[in-house]
Amino acid sequence: MQAVILENIVKTYKTKKSVLTAVNDVSFSVEEGELFGLIGPDGAGKTSIFRILTTLLLADKGTASVLGFDVGKDFKAIRDIVGYMPGRFSLYQDLTVEENLRFFATIFNTTIKDNYSLVSDIYRQLEPFKTRRAGKLSGGMKQKLALSCALIHKPKILFLDEPTTGVDPVSRKEFWEMLKRLKAAGITILVSTPYMDEAKLCDRIALMQNGKILKIDTPENIVSGFGKNLYAIHSENMFKLLTDLRCFPAAQNCFAFGQNHHLTLKEDSLPLSVLEEYLHANGHTKATIKKIEPEIEDCFMHLMKNSSQKELLQ
Repeated sequence: MQAVILENIVKTYKTKKSVLTAVNDVSFSVEEGELFGLIGPDGAGKTSIFRILTTLLLADKGTASVLGFDVGKDFKAIRDIVGYMPGRFSLYQDLTVEENLRFFATIFNTTIKDNYSLVSDIYRQLEPFKTRRAGKLSGGMKQKLALSCALIHKPKILFLDEPTTGVDPVSRKEFWEMLKRLKAAGITILVSTPYMDEAKLCDRIALMQNGKILKIDTPENIVSGFGKNLYAIHSENMFKLLTDLRCFPAAQNCFAFGQNHHLTLKEDSLPLSVLEEYLHANGHTKATIKKIEPEIEDCFMHLMKNSSQKELLQ
């Protein structure tokens, strides 16, 4: 059964000067028991989609359902079966850890004891701080408390909106380990993140930019479908190198990636000696060129550039 279905969803926001389209004709579905990721930068439309699916917002156009319940008509039923962890820490900061968890359990007519088995792995790490006010917790501990509160009523679907933003690497790793255990327990999970390295931890992902879906598939299929040779290039003057590579007539795409620039060529058959001669002629006498395997971020940048070019041609 499909746990989540969106069909041609559109959401706009009016400002004083214009209308912003946050979600632009988005359609996708999520299977029960799947860990599905919405991957994209701030402003891609991820939060708006989550708020529509958790009945906090109404879409302007299109339809959406959660476990067969319509998000517009059956909002009460949906709120009973979903857990939602928003991007910002939204628990009561003046209440203690234990008080927050008890409060959210009470809202759903349950108790911590009834569903403790579902949050036990997480809550054990919080128990030494159970009398501490939530506002005094570290970022990682706030994250664990928010997840516990989202789970305490035993939801069938969990929506996590950028849960690891601003959290240290160790806590990020622990959080994803917790998600694996929740998935193994049969909970359907939708998670949004701007971190491309987290995409490979999902069963399937939707790459998003400017309110649109660029591609939906497994992380492995997206990477294997890159379809071009990719080169990592380094030189002493990296700023000039980026400009020169983008001016190279045979260059298709070139983006800055850490200590290197990643380059694809219009024709993979082009001899690298032509590129080497071009760089040498532009003063990059010590440039290094290395063929590498693409990552999710490379695929995202490639798809984003191609999407922008298509829009310009329309």
